[in-house]
Amino acid sequence: MATDTPPTGRDDPLYPRARQSVLFRRDPGIAALQRALRIGYQHARQLRAAMRGDILDWDEQGQHWRITDGACAGPDLLLQDKLAQAADWISNAHSMVVAAGAGMGIDSGLPDFRGEEGFWRAYPALAQARLPFESIASPRAFQERPATAWGFYGHRLKLYRATAPHAGFGILHGWSQRMAQGSFVFTSNVDGHFQKAGFTPARVYECHGTIHRLQCSANCTGSLWGTAGLRPQVDEASCQWQGPLPLCPHCGALARPNILMFEDWHWNHERSDQQRALLDRWLDQSPAPLVLEIGASNAIATVRHFTRRLQQRGSKLIRINPHEANIHNPQAIELALGARQALEGIAARLQGRDLSSHPGRPTP
Repeated sequence: MATDTPPTGRDDPLYPRARQSVLFRRDPGIAALQRALRIGYQHARQLRAAMRGDILDWDEQGQHWRITDGACAGPDLLLQDKLAQAADWISNAHSMVVAAGAGMGIDSGLPDFRGEEGFWRAYPALAQARLPFESIASPRAFQERPATAWGFYGHRLKLYRATAPHAGFGILHGWSQRMAQGSFVFTSNVDGHFQKAGFTPARVYECHGTIHRLQCSANCTGSLWGTAGLRPQVDEASCQWQGPLPLCPHCGALARPNILMFEDWHWNHERSDQQRALLDRWLDQSPAPLVLEIGASNAIATVRHFTRRLQQRGSKLIRINPHEANIHNPQAIELALGARQALEGIAARLQGRDLSSHPGRPTP
């Protein structure tokens, strides 16, 4: 009777992980593969040979193996395994931190400000004036060109009010509702979409403030007030605020959004500090929550620094970013996908599982 021979080469079930190990460690050596995969010499040698023409080449002149140019930009052969593993982690988690950057809102239709060109595509009037994001998102802009600064922020306020959070927000909210200790949101976004999607405001830390609160440009009394009565009228073609500018009700000076801007020495961080205190108290009770980092970049790395600290405390990390994921990282789950696509992919693998079996209910 013929016996089945075990698969070899690129059909070997270990091939995707061997490939991942080589690209992550930048080491095509046999010993490195043996240590990473806990396999014998001959098995490691076969796996490395199979990588020739994929991510490795043999340098005849130097008599050594080398990683080919562009190898790291190839497809993620472990994507399906990672989605399944992410579902396992979420299914077994008692608590979760959602750490979100600007990429979280792109699937809702919000503009992508990556780089000057991305920002200027969203605001052509500012492109014509050669005003980069750093110049208009600045207290100085409110001093030097207040109608333009309020044109920019007034348009954003209208946009955030009119935009519905995408389905991924609801997926996250559903997961957190079924975890014993619930979830906390850490976000650099100022759009208020987590609260809009049903997340408890007391469980959201907006580290850069919010567009839905105003402060005095001189921070005269240290008070904040809401934007419920503010109805922005903006000429989008020129990015100019129309009519009287918002003023401080206490001293009559120009009002501004309660957002941390560039070179901002007058940002009122009292509300953000209160949110941070609530997060710290929650983390005392949930010291190593599962972390879902979504759409956070290295350009403004506030969210990345926070998730790194949680990893150092023992948290597992699921990172979702279509452009800045290290898909070859074996120490975390990194998905080179958009927010909604990744969350829906994980949710599909959680169908039929009971996430509510953990004792206790999330507290507000």
